[in-house]
Amino acid sequence: MRFIKRILLILFTLVLVLIGVSYLLPGKAEVSRNITIDAPASAIFPYVNSMQETEKWSPWLARDPETKLSYSGPEAGVGNTLRWSSEHREVGSGTQEIVESVPDQMVKTALDFGQMGTASASFTLTPEGDQTQVTWGFDSDLGLNPMSRWMGLMMDKWVGGDYERGLSKLKALVETGQ
Repeated sequence: MRFIKRILLILFTLVLVLIGVSYLLPGKAEVSRNITIDAPASAIFPYVNSMQETEKWSPWLARDPETKLSYSGPEAGVGNTLRWSSEHREVGSGTQEIVESVPDQMVKTALDFGQMGTASASFTLTPEGDQTQVTWGFDSDLGLNPMSRWMGLMMDKWVGGDYERGLSKLKALVETGQ
């Protein structure tokens, strides 16, 4: 009996330590990737300023071609909204709405993953001579949930590769028209 009490005390202490340490972890998860595209910002902007156009280069839709998509609001710009639903755990369900748009410079979106939380994403287009650097960023407030803060440590690993694949697809689409 004493052995079981000792094990329970050790487990309880371990859980308390993990929870306590979680509050020392970052309260925000951030991911950012960039790529240089051999085209002016004006040629790239339509592909990031419309949820319908992102369908052409999204890194997630290839994972589940059965993903259900629906759009609302204008065809592009502020208010353009995508709703998606997938049984695939790496695609999931949610909404993404363009909340800010500056032609040929920047697009910001609000993401809602339901019970998984909310986040924001952005595309920044920076001219570099005849080329444009495209930066795709993501950030999420992790709140005070200890589990979210531990998961936040993995966000770059989980999302970064997808951002790289998406940006590569966007580059190919813009530079070759395919």
